[in-house]
Amino acid sequence: MAAVVFVHGLYHRPEHFDLVAERLRTEGIEVTVPELHRGSLPADTAAVQAAIDKLREPPIVFGHSYGGSVITGVRGAGHLVYLAAFVPDTGESAASLGGLSPQLLGAIRPEASGSTSLHPDRAVNPLYGDCPEPLAAWAVGLLRVQAPGCGRGIPKHCGWKHIPSTYVVCAQDRAIDPGLQRRMASRCGDTREWLTGHSPFVGRPDLVVDLVQELLAANTPPNR
Repeated sequence: MAAVVFVHGLYHRPEHFDLVAERLRTEGIEVTVPELHRGSLPADTAAVQAAIDKLREPPIVFGHSYGGSVITGVRGAGHLVYLAAFVPDTGESAASLGGLSPQLLGAIRPEASGSTSLHPDRAVNPLYGDCPEPLAAWAVGLLRVQAPGCGRGIPKHCGWKHIPSTYVVCAQDRAIDPGLQRRMASRCGDTREWLTGHSPFVGRPDLVVDLVQELLAANTPPNR
C-alpha cells in the first residue's frame, strides 16, 4: 500500500493535517501523522523514525516548517518533501538558518513552565492569514504549548543528500521568509512554488493531495 508520513511543525498537532489525511485515506493511501512534542529534535526524529519503520514500503515523508529538521534526520524514506520547511545542512539547526518573520516572533509568548505558546489573535496572520476564517479559527484552536530548544537541534545526518527530495516554496508565507525558502530549496532535487501562505494543508489541501498523487504515480513501477 502506498504510504505518506506528515510531520508537523512547532506548536502544531497531527490534527492540523486532517483535511489532507482524510482525502488521501479515501483513495486507499496509508497516512501516518506522528505526534512530535517529545522535548528535543532527537526525540522528535525518533518518533517519526518509529512510524516509518512500521510501514512496509519506503513512504513519502513531508516535513512542514520545523518538521523539515525532523525529516532531514530520518532513514528509510522514499522521498522527502519540505513544505515551507527548514533544510539544515551538516551542523545547522532551524534556529541557525533564521528567517522567522517579525509577525511570528511577535506572536510567541512565554509560559511559566519555561515553554512558549502562540497568542491566538497574533498567530492567525503569520500562520493562516490566507485561509478561510472558519479554517483559520479551527487551526489556531489546535495550537499547543511548545517545549524550548527543539529549533536549536542539529540533525545527526542529512537525508536530503541521499534521498530524492522536493521543496515547496510558499510564496506568500508570512512566517518563514520566502527568500530563505528559495535558498534552502536549492539543496533539494526539485522545487515547486505555490502562491499560498505558511499552511497550505489548511487553506489549500487540494495542492498537497495533488502533489502526493503526483509523487506516488512517479514512483510506482509500470507493472503495478
